[in-house]
Amino acid sequence: MPKAIRVHKAGGPEVLQWEDVSVGAPGPGEASVRHHAIGLNYIDVYHRIALYPMTYPSGIGMEAAGVVEAVGKGVTNVKPGDRVAYATPPVGAYSEARNMSADRLVNLPEGISFEQGAAIMLKGMTAQYLIKRTYKVKAGDTVLWHAAAGGVGLIACQWLAALGVTVIGTVGSDDKMALAKAHGCHHAVNYNRENFLDRVREITNGTGVPVVYDSVGKVTFKESLDCLRPFGMMVSFGNASGPVPPFELTALRGSLFITRPSVIPYTAKREDLVASSQDLFDIVLAGKVKAEVNQRYPLHEAAAAHRDLEARRTTGSTILLP
Repeated sequence: MPKAIRVHKAGGPEVLQWEDVSVGAPGPGEASVRHHAIGLNYIDVYHRIALYPMTYPSGIGMEAAGVVEAVGKGVTNVKPGDRVAYATPPVGAYSEARNMSADRLVNLPEGISFEQGAAIMLKGMTAQYLIKRTYKVKAGDTVLWHAAAGGVGLIACQWLAALGVTVIGTVGSDDKMALAKAHGCHHAVNYNRENFLDRVREITNGTGVPVVYDSVGKVTFKESLDCLRPFGMMVSFGNASGPVPPFELTALRGSLFITRPSVIPYTAKREDLVASSQDLFDIVLAGKVKAEVNQRYPLHEAAAAHRDLEARRTTGSTILLP
């Protein structure tokens, strides 16, 4: 019988339980996938602590890569033996095998390994929609990206550099500064030693940036608004330091825009999912974005992976291995 990480209540990493699960034959429109690698993402923490509520008992995890073992009635986009990847609800990716809606699966190209697929699907498609759709960057732009040495950050820095965009990235240590710079970040700012608002003003000669990408949340939000030039956009797509507290609309002085995007609606349509993943695969296969795995944990040690992620002891992408 396959095993999976199950959650019976909200809480710390200790609520992640390693249990036997039953996986039946795939139903109509479904495919049975045997996982080879599973992605670790901060949204998994939000699910675990019930910032994003779940119904218990529940699986957890939204990203994995593996092989199709069987398909249900009506499935035409994948077949047994196909290498596939996904980054989508419903939660349950922390498992050795599961049934998935087949229209949420994309074929993994030759040249991209299972580990790379699990490392880049959610983070890479997040970077894709943020820089191509939420705010469409253009060559010559200068942007501020918080957590530049994180999983999404390292992918985004490489992608933005390839597009001719100057990246100001914040990080929490000198080691992470070096890592961010090695991945296309032009100006790395250690926010434990420097004020990022002052550095943005210095780098942009006081004009500010057209867009801030912020997955940190509570501790960076206020000063991030002050980094924006008139008509700039604040893109709040995470809250690793805690949720952004309520604020007055008058804080958006300078006719600023703010959005709280998510990969789920951006890939809800099959055609958008395929286009986004293909754009990601193309830039990885072109060598302009490296799909790097910096940490690996056995799947049954998911709790340890969560502890390290929350303590900011990880960089880049982390995967769990069944």
